[in-house]
Amino acid sequence: MRVISFNCEGINNAREKGLFDWLNEQDADVICLQDIREDDYTMEQDRFQLDGYFCYAYGGYQRPDRGGVAIYTRQAPKAIISGLGFPEADETGRYLQADFDKISIASLYVPEGHDDESQNFKYRFLDNYSHHLNKQRRKRREFIMAGTWNIAHRKIDVANWREQEEVSGFQPAERGWMEGLLGDMGFHDAYREMDRESGKYSYWEDDSLRNDNMGIRLDYQIITAGMRSRVLNGGIYKNQTFSKHGPVIIDYDWELSL
Repeated sequence: MRVISFNCEGINNAREKGLFDWLNEQDADVICLQDIREDDYTMEQDRFQLDGYFCYAYGGYQRPDRGGVAIYTRQAPKAIISGLGFPEADETGRYLQADFDKISIASLYVPEGHDDESQNFKYRFLDNYSHHLNKQRRKRREFIMAGTWNIAHRKIDVANWREQEEVSGFQPAERGWMEGLLGDMGFHDAYREMDRESGKYSYWEDDSLRNDNMGIRLDYQIITAGMRSRVLNGGIYKNQTFSKHGPVIIDYDWELSL
């Protein structure tokens, strides 16, 4: 099973840069997109469909032009869950979950922090999401939560990390939250199961920094413990630029079924 996660920074802009042509070549089973910046109705248009895939989207109930997530899947899921039930997640569509037999795959978009107000909004999201995850991990099923987490876990995930310690995405409290997620809560970073080298980033502020590989790893596929041994291979695609983010591709030893 191949799962691709990608932050579009506007699905229409990414489509015009060739994203859909590239996706059609990847033979993915599930594609999780974030920051699509379109509402659910617009996502039903032909220009946003992929041949051979079911498309589901959630733009939230307040500002679909400022967030939104989508899932494309070759196999129709048993159920689709839109939102997390708290405003920091649902106002701008930051969570969409597809349930299959014994596994759920989610597209997640954690808020960014640009100033004190938005950073506090981000912390409220993380606090509420922690409560959701604590309930989730008690369920007898596996989970893949693929998306933009907007937190770099460790120093190896950030170029020039000393200059980033007070910047949103690498603040001590954010890293502590991620450490708890991947520690006491028992979840795992799928990418780090196969590649523990530094210099592997998924976001670059501009083309110059991308060329010099001066980036930060903000995009993850976080998995339950039962999926850890099922990670086969993957990578972060950088050969084409569809947005400031790079697609995260992970192959799992798992076959989707209803």
